[in-house]
Amino acid sequence: MTDRSGIFAGEDPFVIAQSWLTEARSEEINDPEAMALATVDETGLPNVRMVLLKEIEPAAFVFYTNYESAKAQEITSAGKAAFVLHWKSLRRQVRVRGLVTREDGPQADDYYRSRSLKSRLGAWASQQSRPLESRAALMAEVAKVTARKGTNPDRPPFWGGFRITPLEIEFWADGAFRLHDRFRWRRNDPASPWEITRLNP
Repeated sequence: MTDRSGIFAGEDPFVIAQSWLTEARSEEINDPEAMALATVDETGLPNVRMVLLKEIEPAAFVFYTNYESAKAQEITSAGKAAFVLHWKSLRRQVRVRGLVTREDGPQADDYYRSRSLKSRLGAWASQQSRPLESRAALMAEVAKVTARKGTNPDRPPFWGGFRITPLEIEFWADGAFRLHDRFRWRRNDPASPWEITRLNP
């Protein structure tokens, strides 16, 4: 047994993560859903970038992107990814490593429709991660897409979600004298029970 209490208490790590995110939404000045997403390319060289977490499900974390982007290609190749949510205001982190699958069904359609029209058109116009001649060229493409797709564009076939099912989740909170509190939840596969360990700072 680990001596978990307070902000670490609970038997479901997704409930704890949602609780921390809810608290961050009232404290963090900008983008409490921002997470640093790590992937690896075909040579094993790491890549990391900021994306927005869109949903904490009962057993996974979901975000959305262009499937032709570098991050999506690397995720598809490896089938794995990691991310960290860091809230300076709370002095807390949630670190996740796990398996990744696509979410490109009705749930992705619903989320796409919930975005602003400009964001929906931008998803069509941007060839994410690929070379761009100029900002003017991008805006010209947005204008073309707007004329072609109108005010209610369908979700692009190359745009959708990824669902990260964790094999490891770590909850980290700042402690006095840099003696931080860390609890790692780990399992061998998504069907296995969690093993919870307190880690040294």
